[in-house]
Amino acid sequence: MTAKDFFSFKKNRFLWGNLLAMVITACLLIFIVLKMLDSYTRHGQAIIVPDTKGMSVFQAEELFRTKGLYCTVADSIYVKGKPAGTVIDHIPAGGRKVKDGRTVYLTINTLNVPMQPAPDVADNSSLRQAQARILASGFKLTANELIRGEKDWVYEVKYNGRALEPGEKVPVGSTLTLVVGDGSGGVPESDDRTDDSTDESDL
Repeated sequence: MTAKDFFSFKKNRFLWGNLLAMVITACLLIFIVLKMLDSYTRHGQAIIVPDTKGMSVFQAEELFRTKGLYCTVADSIYVKGKPAGTVIDHIPAGGRKVKDGRTVYLTINTLNVPMQPAPDVADNSSLRQAQARILASGFKLTANELIRGEKDWVYEVKYNGRALEPGEKVPVGSTLTLVVGDGSGGVPESDDRTDDSTDESDL
């Protein structure tokens, strides 16, 4: 075969055969690579994340396991009224599509109720001021406990029947009781009459 025949594109069957073989080989390689990528990434295979809010961690783990997923506790917060250890939220959220074997990160309600100092309102606040400060701090109040003293003056703050020390911590959202003066001035009226009669007899 001469050089003229080799470079003659219309007549050179060997050249066209090689080009066709190269194109076919390239297409086959691309097809195989794409198939391997689909297999590796599980293309088209998705699992819908179940919503486990309100479940215990154990229940959530069991449910995720049946779906081919894993879970781990990533954070904890305190939500009043929710049982300790229950799932508050998770990422990815329920209803999202993920790959098989994906890890779901849980946020649970803390097992320990956080503590917070009760506002220091004893012997320095009126009833209205004390109520405003305590409610603003996230605590609740029961009916006031009345004692003899200056009217609407707060003498103590109680938790579970016990007087709190200044700055003492109690569980967040606890119910407190204010010990308030009833306006009698702190001295019973019977005692006043007794004192007056005693003075007159002495005279």
